[in-house]
Amino acid sequence: MSLKELQDKRSKLVHDAREAMGEITKNTDEARSAELEKRHDDIMVEFDKIEKQIEREARLVAAEERINKAAEEERKAKRPNGSDTEQRAVVEGDKPEYREVFYRFLAGGADLGELDPEERKILRAGLTKVDAEKRIQTVGTTTAGGYTVPTELANFIVRSMKMWGPMYDEDICTTITTSSGNPIKIPTVDDTSKSGGQHTEGTALTDDGSEDATFGQKSLDSYGYDTEFVKFSLELARDSIFNMESLLGSLLGERLGRIANTQLTTGDGTGDPNGIVTASSLGKTAAAAAAITFDEVIDLIHSVDPAYRQSPKVRFMFNDLTLAALRKLKDGNGQYIWTMGNVQTGVPGNILGYNYSINQAMANIATGNKTMLFGDFGKYFVRKVGSPLIGVLRERFWPDLGIAGLIYLDGELGDTAAVKHLIQA
Repeated sequence: MSLKELQDKRSKLVHDAREAMGEITKNTDEARSAELEKRHDDIMVEFDKIEKQIEREARLVAAEERINKAAEEERKAKRPNGSDTEQRAVVEGDKPEYREVFYRFLAGGADLGELDPEERKILRAGLTKVDAEKRIQTVGTTTAGGYTVPTELANFIVRSMKMWGPMYDEDICTTITTSSGNPIKIPTVDDTSKSGGQHTEGTALTDDGSEDATFGQKSLDSYGYDTEFVKFSLELARDSIFNMESLLGSLLGERLGRIANTQLTTGDGTGDPNGIVTASSLGKTAAAAAAITFDEVIDLIHSVDPAYRQSPKVRFMFNDLTLAALRKLKDGNGQYIWTMGNVQTGVPGNILGYNYSINQAMANIATGNKTMLFGDFGKYFVRKVGSPLIGVLRERFWPDLGIAGLIYLDGELGDTAAVKHLIQA
């Protein structure tokens, strides 16, 4: 099924779901209401499947375009005589690119002996001196050491991490990227409760210290997380050279994305980031242990000061099962509070006019769980230390290979009044 067909099917499912719920009125008997609600839920399950298919299809099309482009560049670079490396050097009038040598290193079984002297020199040198902090040596012999990850692969891993965790996305939170892991101190201040007063002519200004601004300080450190080794065959590295960037980026990015998002969401701040859920303050306590009402959503919104609600990064955050519950809520006029977006025009779905992010690291609706967040996520600081690190091992997994990713990060909410949570009774 093409991308357009999937999108058309998704639109029809939303129409059918609304139609099913629209048939429920005050005069509808319980049996018929239950039947229509089940029909709605079944349709929305299918809707979620189609959403995921659309996402996979879009990613596949993008990956195919990259592969085709790389293959075309490879064909253009080849000449009748000489090795591929020599041919590319002749065409480009320069040394082989680091990325080419890195892939050749993997395809050769992570064996430096498979590279010529010039290629080994390029691999050891890395991209530039600026990238020196991204070098890592693996456990084992020096000939199986890890080398600087190519910029393209590093970027692919970061993109994949964002897809698997909204907390790693600079469009949602405020990110700070540093080359070293030294602690960073963030000054904090909440002055929303202060105001000015009427001035009387000829009267001295009050100076009793009661209106002084109260500053605080929080620290962003550097905590490391790894993927453990991802094993793959020598044949795969050798024969799927143009797919390797996509393959490794997806595998490592998904794993790093999950752990980074989890820590930035629910980390306890002791030896880990202070997660957004942990750091947020109470906005509303739901009356029920396993349900959320429309009025409680409104109360959560208004528990956050209007100054924060004007931020471009204000939003809701919850997991997918909570979204399923919110989709069924209606206002007093029978209108759903959830509004469908449009992927084609870049319009996201929203709840009561506010954007939302799905975060699977957040808890389900159950007793005592913090199930919803709302506020200015721009006040949550994510500290990224350098780029992802890559390590390659051959001997341990011979004849296959193992590759692992490592990242360093931290997170802290600079202003606890900016993000509030709803907790179940």
